[in-house]
Amino acid sequence: MVVSRGKKVVEFDMKKDPPSEADLLKVALGPTGNLRAPTLILDKGKTVLIGFNAEAYEEELG
Repeated sequence: MVVSRGKKVVEFDMKKDPPSEADLLKVALGPTGNLRAPTLILDKGKTVLIGFNAEAYEEELG
């Protein structure tokens, strides 16, 4: 899971080292309490991109 907040990008490995629910919600939710946009689910759910960061998108999408 890759979460972008402006220029800050946070990556989580949900299988090896999943974050606490509080830590995940802290970065994944925007100021209104909704999931950051855009949100993309790739590879049948193996990769989730939350928020927008051009460099992160380029790295994940090629």
